[in-house]
Parts: sequence; structure tokens; C-alpha cells
Amino acid sequence: MLTSPSSVPRLVVAAPSSGSGKTTVATGLMAALTARGLAVSPHKVGPDYIDPGYHSLATGRTGRNLDSYLCGPDLVGPLFAHGARGCDIAVVEGVMGLFDGAAGEGELASTAQVAKLLRAPVVLVVDASSQSRSVAALVHGFASWDPEVRIGGVILNKVASDRHEELLREALESAGVPVLGVLRRVAQVDTPSRHLGLVPVAERRASAVDSVAAMAEQVSRGCDLEALVALARGAGALSGAAWDAAEALVSSPPPPLPSPDGLVVAVAGGPAFTFSYAEHAELLSAAGAEVVVFDPLRDEALPEGTAGLVIGGGFPEVYAAELSSNEALRKEVSALAESGAPVAAECAGLLYLCRELDGQPMCGVLDATARMSERLTLGYRDAVAVSDSVLAVAGTRMRGHEFHRTVVEPGSGAAPAWGVLAPRRVEGFVERGVHASYLHTHWASEPGVARRFVERCRTS
Repeated sequence: MLTSPSSVPRLVVAAPSSGSGKTTVATGLMAALTARGLAVSPHKVGPDYIDPGYHSLATGRTGRNLDSYLCGPDLVGPLFAHGARGCDIAVVEGVMGLFDGAAGEGELASTAQVAKLLRAPVVLVVDASSQSRSVAALVHGFASWDPEVRIGGVILNKVASDRHEELLREALESAGVPVLGVLRRVAQVDTPSRHLGLVPVAERRASAVDSVAAMAEQVSRGCDLEALVALARGAGALSGAAWDAAEALVSSPPPPLPSPDGLVVAVAGGPAFTFSYAEHAELLSAAGAEVVVFDPLRDEALPEGTAGLVIGGGFPEVYAAELSSNEALRKEVSALAESGAPVAAECAGLLYLCRELDGQPMCGVLDATARMSERLTLGYRDAVAVSDSVLAVAGTRMRGHEFHRTVVEPGSGAAPAWGVLAPRRVEGFVERGVHASYLHTHWASEPGVARRFVERCRTS
């Protein structure tokens, strides 16, 4: 029986630190519950784009992010309820360690904060490979650190033997936290990584299906699914309505203007451009656009009738040669930008609009070059729009996230996109109808961005 999104059973899968196995457990649990006939709503704490792709593969539903830094704490519950519509249960994968959040911001953007906002019990995944009795001290510490965070159970990962399991269970009896699963120390599920984390599903779909199936088998064999479902049913009811794109636009003044039927906004997709929040397309649609996804690796033309273009994040550096070889599409993108049509590009999209990337010709919309770097740029950012653009008027404040190993030279144009407050600098480009930047933003926090973009598509 389906429940309302405000009362859907839910649990958060967290860990003491990164690398403990929470992605394997969360994704495997989603797939195992789906295989039992449940409609599972998948969620990920934080800005990560890649894990939600595996969640989507596990559940057949859109993987959604819950980020209290990008969207604010008040939107976490409504966005969760939006994603959980029509579902029997929800599984939320945490980020980093349970209490780790935005640097210098206390609990903000941590898994613990999201668990509290969702009134959800937490399952702690513990890497037990190098400990026995000490596991009790570790779990006790996490369970008692914040009384508002309810640790409902532990899943022990990388357990070596029956004897090792016996010692761990005996130690945990004193901690008062039940063991809900034990996963043996086995060869890791094949989820290859590279410079920005796991390889996205879109780049390895067939093998990703096998990986998710292996995760589901591990969790089904080693965890008490009935106990986990019972724990999820103990989550508290949420107050407030589910987020709705159309309502968000209406409540964000001024009211939207009508858009003609068939106003096409092309959105880059395919293996090179996999980073996008689902709410962006939903807001564009609610603002009156027909969202059409295309693949810059394979499609030689923009979708028919394209009035605006959105190019999100991804891995163009991996596909630079293939993107460059699609000269017909590069010329179309350049012509569209030259015409003044709205173009919004984030991170990978910024690279694609440059003159070249690692020596390979790109679209040439921006008089800038891009190259791979050994330095990882990573972190949340507070930003203010420096120039009026198709996305925002100057002075608009937004929060964003950077995650890349590339460098664009110069880093900003004559009219920069954003002024970043810490570290203080300007970055990005505003030229004609183009807004291009390294900053990933979540439009649910500022719905007027989508409405402004569609209105510019209508009038350009």
C-alpha cells in the first residue's frame, strides 16, 4: 500500500567515514527492496551527481539529492517528499562521515543534519576489517554524540570470518545498538573510479547493471531486510507540503509570463554530460519549455526548434576527441550562442564552450582555453551574480559547489558570471545570452533562475 510522501517509511545509510561501504549498502539495499516489489525512493545527501545514477539504476526511479547547503535546510523535507511521491519506502545515502558537513559551518550539509530534518533513523555502516571489541566504543560514540540523531542499527562491513563476527556482535551487545547486517570481506564490487570518483552509469551501463546486482546480492545475503524495513517504518511524519516545480515558480515573484507551445530548451546529456539535478528540467518544464535531451557525442544537430541550451557538468575531458570530431554540432552551438539565444553552461559545459580543451577544438563560443590539471578544486561556494544574465540579475545571491580537475584561462571574461565570496574572486563568463561558469547551483533554491531563462528563450 502506497503512503503519502510526508509519512513514507525511510532510513538514512551513513558511516563513520568515507570508504566504509555506505554506497554498496545503500545501493544494494535499494535494489534488494525493489526486487521484493517495493517502490523505493532513492536519495543522496550532498551535491554528488554520480551516486544518484546508480540509485536510479537500482530502483527504476530518479535519484535525487538532498543538500541543505545548496538549497537550505527548509527545502530538504519538501524536496524529499517530492521525490518520495508514490513510494513505499525511501533510502537516503549519506555523504562522508555522519557528522561531516560544510567546512566551518557546524552540522550544515551533514548527513546528521539531513537525518534530523527528515526525522529518519540512521543505519551506521562500519568497516570492521581491523577491529573487534573497539567497534563498541566507535558505535557508542556515534550513537551518543548527538541525542537528536537516532542510530537505529549497525551493518558490519568487511567481516573476516564467523569468529570475527562473533567477537563483533559480543562487543556491540554493550553498546545497545542492534546489528542489522554483516557483510563478509570479499572482492569489491566492480565500480571503477577515476579522477572525480565513480565512473557514471551512462558510461558503463551494462557493467553497472551487473555491479548493482552484485550489491543487491551482498545486501540480501548479509542483512536483515525485514528489520531494516521495520526500522524505516519508525520514521516520524514530516510537516509541510511536498515541493512542486509549478508552485515554486508561482510563489517566486514576479509571476511567469506565458510561453508559446513548443518552446524547446535543449539539455546536453549522454556519457560526456551526466551531471544534472532532476529539478532543473522540472522547473524548465513548469516555466513553459519543452525539455529535449541530446547527446553531443552522437547528435550532429541541436533538437529542432531549439530556443535555448543548457549544458551541465560531466566529463568532457574524457571525451575531448569525440566532442571535437562532432564539428557539425560544435558549429550549431556556436551559431546559437552568436544569435543571442540563452545558453547556460556549468563546469563541463564551460569547457565545451571554450576555444579548445586539452588542445582539441571545442565550440569557440568563449575566447578561453581549458586543460586538465593535477589539482582538485572542490568545495561549497557562496556567490553573488556580478553581471545581469539570462539566469539572474546582478546582485542575486546563490550557493554553489565546485568539483573539477581542470583550469580555464582566463578564468573570467570582461563581464564575469559570479563573484565568489570565499576564496574571494570573480569567475565565469557572461556574453550575449551565454552564462558559463564552474559553479554548480541547484535551481530549486532560486526558481526564478529557470523562469528567467525560459522567458529569455521566448523573447530572444
